[in-house]
Order: sequence, then structure tokens, then C-alpha cells
Amino acid sequence: MKKVGFVFLFLIIGFLWSCRPFQTAENESADFELLKYNNPGLVVDLGVGLWGWPLPMDYDNDGDMDLVVSCPDTPFNGTYFFENTLGKGEKMPVFAPPIKIEKGDKNIQVSYVNGAPIVTGRGVEYKDFLKKGLSEPVELFPIKQIESEFKKIRFSQWKYVDYDGDGDQDLIAGISDWGDYGWDNAFDEQGNWTNGPLHGYVFFIENVDGEYVSKGKIEAGGKPIDVYGAPSPNLMDFDNDGDLDIICGEFIDKLTWFENIGSREEPVYAEGRFLENEDGIIKMDLQMIVPTAVDWDGDGDFDLIVGDEDGRVAFIENTGEVKNSMPVFASPRYFQQQADLVKFGALATPFAVDWDNDGDLDLITGNSAGYIGFIENLDGGNPPKWNKPVYLKAGGEPIRILAGENGSIQGPAEAKWGYTTLSVADWDGDGLQDIIANSIFGKIVWYKNVGTKTEPVLENARFVTAELGENPPKPAWNWWNPEPNQLVTQWRTTPYAIDWNNDGLTDLIMLDTEGYLSFYERYMENGIRKLMPGKRIFYGENGSVFDGGNNVKDESSGLLRLNNREAGGSGRRKLCFTDWDGDGDFDLIVNSRNASLFENVKTENGKVHFNHRGTLSDKKIAGHTTSPTIVDWGNSKLPELLIGAEDGNFYYLSQD
Repeated sequence: MKKVGFVFLFLIIGFLWSCRPFQTAENESADFELLKYNNPGLVVDLGVGLWGWPLPMDYDNDGDMDLVVSCPDTPFNGTYFFENTLGKGEKMPVFAPPIKIEKGDKNIQVSYVNGAPIVTGRGVEYKDFLKKGLSEPVELFPIKQIESEFKKIRFSQWKYVDYDGDGDQDLIAGISDWGDYGWDNAFDEQGNWTNGPLHGYVFFIENVDGEYVSKGKIEAGGKPIDVYGAPSPNLMDFDNDGDLDIICGEFIDKLTWFENIGSREEPVYAEGRFLENEDGIIKMDLQMIVPTAVDWDGDGDFDLIVGDEDGRVAFIENTGEVKNSMPVFASPRYFQQQADLVKFGALATPFAVDWDNDGDLDLITGNSAGYIGFIENLDGGNPPKWNKPVYLKAGGEPIRILAGENGSIQGPAEAKWGYTTLSVADWDGDGLQDIIANSIFGKIVWYKNVGTKTEPVLENARFVTAELGENPPKPAWNWWNPEPNQLVTQWRTTPYAIDWNNDGLTDLIMLDTEGYLSFYERYMENGIRKLMPGKRIFYGENGSVFDGGNNVKDESSGLLRLNNREAGGSGRRKLCFTDWDGDGDFDLIVNSRNASLFENVKTENGKVHFNHRGTLSDKKIAGHTTSPTIVDWGNSKLPELLIGAEDGNFYYLSQD
């Protein structure tokens, strides 16, 4: 019995050892490092991580306007100072790289009282921000008096303003309520959104002898102001007629003008109209916009400094003209900075490949805005020197996939997102690298390269097809149906092109419509490349079911299901294959807190078995997701990893 007990104990220890996080003595000290441009003199888009909340001010008190930008998200959380390097009077200065001065938060706003910047948050003022940052919040007003009537508040933006011209500082509060909108999976069979809209209200809280009293919602055109979420209200004399007008932002990309047709002391606001100029309605490039009004260029009128979801910040200049009772603003121009960290929007999804056939690995990458970009490796060094990203074109136009009104399962509030994720391979066997992509739709497309190996030229997207018949499978929650043989899957998940079975044909591995990792095998028929329906050949030995964050939901062995969630929680898995441990087979690396390894432990009867080894680091890089790809910049014996993150930056891990 003692011998049996010893054997049993030995087996238990062996099992626990097999389930350990994957680390070796060589890589225990290794960790992810931010990828830098290493390119002195290069100028790129100014940006923080996901979501920029701009606070324009002379932060260093040297007489010119700098940018302070708060970023509330992971992993680039912080409030950052961008120094104006060109001095006073420059409308579009080149800023220095950001310096972190504080933690990041949303709802951070700036007001200008007697010319001095005052920073406020959700019902609070941050006293002496220039010296103390966000360390001393002082309550201005009990926020429950304003917020209690709403079901689901996403924005609560407070500012000082002398609303009624009586010489004291009142408060305004922009409140965004998502209670009617819900969240996701609310389309009918015709693609109509059956929940309500986003709401964005503006409240006036009057200073009455030093005490604040709520006066309720500000009206325009005889009804409460209600923009499409995220109101970001700005009260300034935008048309130079002596009273305070209102310009609001929204959750998508437009700005709404409310003209004061009353007086300075008794404001009355006309019905809102979208700001427009000779080019049409003014729109930001992305969404989740945050406008702040300030006389940026010192010409006596109030401009707009506007943050975007991907951390960029734009200047929208007030031209000083008024047309049709509306101030005329120029179209957005995005600020620039001295290059530091390589960045491509938000939720970057890189694939490393020698795109221009010059002998080094470049990056082809998607992002939340739906673009596909090329970031050129300029020297093949370690670390490489990088050029700034350029948008790839297809059919002569920049590639951009956008959800529109009904393309996102999470509703029309995501109209300006695309969430492109991709791989690169010779899909049609002509010797040129093509791009295979997925997006917010879950429709797998490919861009055929009709150029050369050194100068790729892409045709317009075409659907990837498989032998799926007249009614191809689709996620159960999709309101739309695929075309015959059209390959669709869950949204925001990598279509990984690889010759898996080493037969000279490029196959596809990705999640199927139910979240199982599946093998779509390529074959030839009468000289034509065709794709078989997906086969579930991948198994998890010490965990078989996971969610989108790579949390284990079923520890038993079985078919490998990388996401068991539905609708908006589905998909979201980014992955790549490589022989990570150098034992001669393909291991699987997926998004997680940073990136996680599934070690390939055996193949039997066509079934591939993985052990989940856990994360490759303790560092938290993911907010929503990360996206892994394999690089070889250090000529290491073992593969190196690069992951794109929510902040749009890239994080490098060597096993040396």
C-alpha cells in the first residue's frame, strides 16, 4: 500500500508540474519592453493610449500653450505632459514626447477662470493642479442630486462657467446616460436597433451666494439638450456677439452648435445644429471624442482641442467667420510629436512579415479604427529603426472597415469602429504576399497583391469562401446571413493563415462560429484552390473552455474552445503559432493579461493536444485585449514575441 501511495503521489506531482506557468531559468527575468521608433528627427501623430482627454494649458509656465492629456485606460494609464517645443503663436507646434505627471482618469475637464486653468472631475475640483496634480479633490456639489435619475451613467463632466453673467462661477455638468441603449444584441431581423439611443444632457448648477443649487437641464429649442452621449459641454462666446453659446461633443464623431439667442444674463438657446464648413459636417476621424474650448492660437476667438478614442488630439480652428448664424471652424488637424513609442491607433493587431522584401521584418497591423497599416523596418537592426505608420490602400483608397449603423453586435454607438485583425500569406499561390483579415463584422476577407514582392499593390477586398453550401454557418446572434459559401466567424478574432499540414497550400486556423479553434484545410480541385469547412482538431489537456480574456471555464480535457461567450462577449481572440519551446512542433500563443502559451504536447490520429501553460509574464498589458505575433530581431535560438496592445503600442519579449 505504501508503494501504491507513493506512485499516486508521484503522479499528482507530475500532473501539477505539467500545469505550471511556462517559465524557464533563462526567461524568468525576461519581460515585455515597449517598442521605440529609434529614429531621431521623425515626427508622428501625438498620442496617449486608448482615449485622450485633452487639457490645453501653459503647464510649464513658459508663455506658450502645452498639452496635458489624461488617459484612463490600460496599459498607458496616466496624465501626460506634452511640451510645446516651438513657442508661442504656433498653431501646430511639434510637441516633445509625453512625460507622465499623474495617474489617468476619465471625466477630467479644464475650465479657465480669470485666465488660469482649473481642472475638475466628477463633481470635484482638483486644487492647485499645476503643483499637486489630482491629489487633492474637493467636492463641489453632491453628484447624486444630478445623477440619481439616470440608469447607467458613462460620462459625468463638470466645469466652471459664469453661466448668467453675474460675476461668480457656476457649474455645468454633462451627463451621458446609457440606460435606454442597453449594450448589445438588440437588432431585429432587418438590422434595426430595437433599444433606445444614447443620451447626453447638460445641467446648470447655479452659484447662489456661494452655495450651488441645481437648476436642472439646459434647454435648446424648447427642450432639454440631448446629444448622442458624451456631451462634453463648452460654454464660450464662439461667434463673438457678447454672450455664451454652447458646443457639445458626442460619443461618435460630430460637434453640435447651440446658439445663444437670448442675452449674456438670460441665455436662451436655439435648437442644435452640427458644426459644418465648406467640406460638410465636421467629423473627427474616430469616435469617443472629447472637445475642449480654448483660444489656442491667441487670435481672440475660441477654438476646439479634441481628443479621440485612439489617444490622438486634434486642433479645430475657429476661423473668426460666422455663416448662417454659426461660427465657421476649420476641419480637424491632428497634432504631431517627436517620435518615441511605435504606435498605431488603439487595439493594434500586428503581424510581422517582410512586406517590402528587403530582408527584415516589417509590421502589417490593424486597429480599432478599421485601418490596416504598414510600419516599415528601416534597418533590420536589433532593436530596429522604424518609419511612421502609413495606411495601406486597396483599389487606390485607404483600407478602412467600419461598422456603420448596424455592423457591430454592440449597436450603432460603435459606428466608427472596425477592429481589423489579420495575417499575411500567399493566399492564391502566385508568389506574392496577400492580406487575410477579419473585423467587427466577422466576415473573412482577403486583399490580393497584384504588385511585386518589393512594391505590393492591393486590390479591393473579396470574401474568403469555403465549401459551405447555400446557408453557411454564422454566429447565432448575427442578424444578417452570409452569402453562399461565404466564410464568417465571430468578430474581432484572428484569421491565421498557415500551411498547417505542410502540403504547400495555405490553410486557415481561427475560431469557428461557436468559438472553437478550427482548422480550415486548403486543397486543390481541377487546378483551383478550395477551402474545406472547419474541423475541430485542437484539444486542451488541462483546460478546454476559456473566455475572451483567457480565463479557464472548464478545466477538463476536450475540444479547445477559446471563447464560450456570446454576442458582444464573443470572438476577441488574437492568436499566432510558433515553435515557442524549440521542440519541433507548433505551439499556440493567444491574447490574455499579456500573452499565454498553449504548448503542443502531442498529435494523435490527426488531433492536436495542447497544455495551457499560462501567461508569459506577470505584467498587465491587456485592457480589452492584446494581439501576438512572432519576430526574430535578435537572431535568437528561440522565437521572440511582439504584442499589440489596447494603447496602440507594441510590447517586445525575448526568451534570451
